[in-house]
Amino acid sequence: MVKNPIWHDVSPIEFASTRWKNCAIGHLGIEMVEAGDDFLKARMPVDERTRQPAGLLHGGASVVLAESLASCAAAFTIDRSRQHCVGLEINANHVRSVKEGYVVGVVTPLHIGRTTHIWHVMITDQQDRLVCVSRVTMAVLDNPAIPEDNIPR
Repeated sequence: MVKNPIWHDVSPIEFASTRWKNCAIGHLGIEMVEAGDDFLKARMPVDERTRQPAGLLHGGASVVLAESLASCAAAFTIDRSRQHCVGLEINANHVRSVKEGYVVGVVTPLHIGRTTHIWHVMITDQQDRLVCVSRVTMAVLDNPAIPEDNIPR
């Protein structure tokens, strides 16, 4: 059991609802639905945006869901005024096909270090059956210094 929330500042749900709108995440219909003390949960529709030609959930769409959750989670465990996170590695095992409805992804930390994070993502169907399991490694980088002559006055 987590004693204190791992999130550094404002709600990941508020952040995601504005930041995810006009990019691949929003175009696929992914939406953040819950933030616990040590997990984030998002859902993604299985429809014409996320299916492959045979009518099944595209594995790449599952990977987008996994990396989106891990990236958001990593960003909320750091001081974003000083650092940012980028994806370093992702793997995914696709274990069940889905034809319709929604899938739900839940991300939890495996390791939150000073320079790397490792996140675990479980994606399930509406019957709570495992669809995909993914591990995402994030690099934690310092923000570039702003040259003295570019600092707004």
